[in-house]
Amino acid sequence: MSKAKAIENKEIVQAIVIADSYNDNFQPFTSTKPLALLPVANVPLIEYTLETLNRNGVEEVIVFCSSHIDQVKRHIADRQAARCTWSTGMRVSIVSSEACRSIGEAIRDLDSRNTIRGSVLLLGVESVTNADLAALLEEHKRLAKVDRGAVMTVVYKEGLRRMRTGNEVVVAHDPTTRRLLYHQRLAQHERERSFELPLDLFLANRDVAVCHGLLDPQIAVCSQAALPLFADNFDFLTRDDFVRGVLINEEILNSRIYVAKLAREEYAMRVNNWQSYHLVSLDVINRWVYPLVPDTAISEFRQQYKHFRNNVYRHRNVRLSRSCELDGDLVVGEECEIREGTYLRQSVVGRGCRIGRNCRIVNSFLLEGVTVGDGTVLSHCVLERAVTVGSRCTIEPGTVLGEGVEIPDGLTVGGLLLQASEPAADEWGTTPVEKIADRAYTIPVLDEEDSDSDEEEGGTGQPAQNQPHAIAPLPERYPASVYEPSDEECDSGPASPVPEDANIFLSEVVESLKRGLAEKSNAEYLILEINSSRYAYNMALCEVNYYVVKAILQIMLQQDGVATNTVGTLRRLLAYFGVVFRNYIRDRDAMMDCLKALEEMCPTSETVRAKLPQLVHYLYEADLIGEQVIIEWYDGLAEAGLKAALSKLVQWLQESSEEEEEDDDDEEEEDD
Repeated sequence: MSKAKAIENKEIVQAIVIADSYNDNFQPFTSTKPLALLPVANVPLIEYTLETLNRNGVEEVIVFCSSHIDQVKRHIADRQAARCTWSTGMRVSIVSSEACRSIGEAIRDLDSRNTIRGSVLLLGVESVTNADLAALLEEHKRLAKVDRGAVMTVVYKEGLRRMRTGNEVVVAHDPTTRRLLYHQRLAQHERERSFELPLDLFLANRDVAVCHGLLDPQIAVCSQAALPLFADNFDFLTRDDFVRGVLINEEILNSRIYVAKLAREEYAMRVNNWQSYHLVSLDVINRWVYPLVPDTAISEFRQQYKHFRNNVYRHRNVRLSRSCELDGDLVVGEECEIREGTYLRQSVVGRGCRIGRNCRIVNSFLLEGVTVGDGTVLSHCVLERAVTVGSRCTIEPGTVLGEGVEIPDGLTVGGLLLQASEPAADEWGTTPVEKIADRAYTIPVLDEEDSDSDEEEGGTGQPAQNQPHAIAPLPERYPASVYEPSDEECDSGPASPVPEDANIFLSEVVESLKRGLAEKSNAEYLILEINSSRYAYNMALCEVNYYVVKAILQIMLQQDGVATNTVGTLRRLLAYFGVVFRNYIRDRDAMMDCLKALEEMCPTSETVRAKLPQLVHYLYEADLIGEQVIIEWYDGLAEAGLKAALSKLVQWLQESSEEEEEDDDDEEEEDD
């Protein structure tokens, strides 16, 4: 094959980004602006999506728009002209159709254009994640080679405790193959006390794992065959419809769906209503989405924010009174002014905002150009662009003030959606619209009784993916994030660092090792870099051992051909990283840390899980791990599947050890 032909046949890495949610959950913002430009911590949603795709090596992104198309096109063009980070190595094109009213229609439109040339990442612009999407794509390609009917891998994440956002699902899957067997979306209002699963599910499958309360961030990897399935089935309006249809007609369609659960340190959440917007904003501020945090200049080459104690991010150009109090978990944007005696906590203040004296702002989100008068209280609310709130006002939880709304002095607004102009007579049908002020009109929302009838989708008995519901008050107390480290601590050394430090340390080790491998620099210099990061983040030695091995394994999984030649790939990497590996993995405890890293990679990597005995055997043969440590680690394994896979290796080690002892005894008898 000629070089030109090989280049022509090379499959480029593509991604489809659906830029609309096809619901009214973000009224009044989406009445004048696209969802893609909704700012999270002062950065539009689409910037998080494109930056994540760029970091995962995506070469071409197709952004599908159905509303406010010109604004999205203008934003993309402006960012490309500004040479932002994702514009230099990734092609972004806009495909639009105002006639589309669902994800299914968007996919059918894309299928008719023949723009997809292989496996493709499919996600919504509202999906915020720092997950390793490249590894998910490669794993799906591996699955597709084994099972030609694998049309989709859906991504899930462990859910929030005691809280519903509309993104939660119950799924059942085969724990060995990870093939999806059952899927049900949970109700927003958390009213069910039990779940009914078909009996056939358990009769037809030997092993079934049922997972309750998983988060669905609307991220999937699709084979090229998935798009024609949307085209052939016009009742597939949402991704839930697609999943349900494939599960019901698996044999007829000869198609199967697989499950990928993200690792504990990976973040993924869908911003599907104002409540989840609140949660994701605070997760970004609390650095769970690292490296997508304000002080790393998302999609920018120049840092804009400085990170201060208690997760306070301030732009370099702000005006703060000496007596104002920034309590914590805050983003304060460019050209903001905050006057005397004002208190802020767990909030975002957009560019050019003016906040008066003696205000109290808690869990509130102020977009660009908002003005707040003296003595005003804002609690758990959203103020959109150019909103003006007078003095001595109280804006109560659940309130959303649309662009240009003006609230006069002394007014209390409780849990309403307001827009600046009076809606047209036919815009909301017969639902009454109330005038609050000259530039403040209510937007009707469905009450809980009305939403009950609309909650089920197409008579299937399952809640709709995009549930129209009254915006409930945002949580008074931000719950502890689910993205937390293991409760297990090292036997020695200082206490484990906070999760963000551990994640940052791991990412820095990975970057150092990858850079050294690419440049073929002296590997001993990498030890100096790792030690420097260790002291910067106060990492215990056992944690350093663990993360160094984990970093090498992550790099291994990104290499070409790793699925078919895993041990050979590790051998090739250790030919360079061996100096680093031996520097940290020296004694029994360090070897145990190494094996623990291998063990904890198994739930997130099918490659490591399938090749675990061969990897451990290679490390033993290379004199990197001792046999007694392997046996001790094996005895402490809790998962039966791993013990079964390693049993032959451990048996061989024990027999070899006994033979050596017998040989030693024979030699001693001959000497006597």
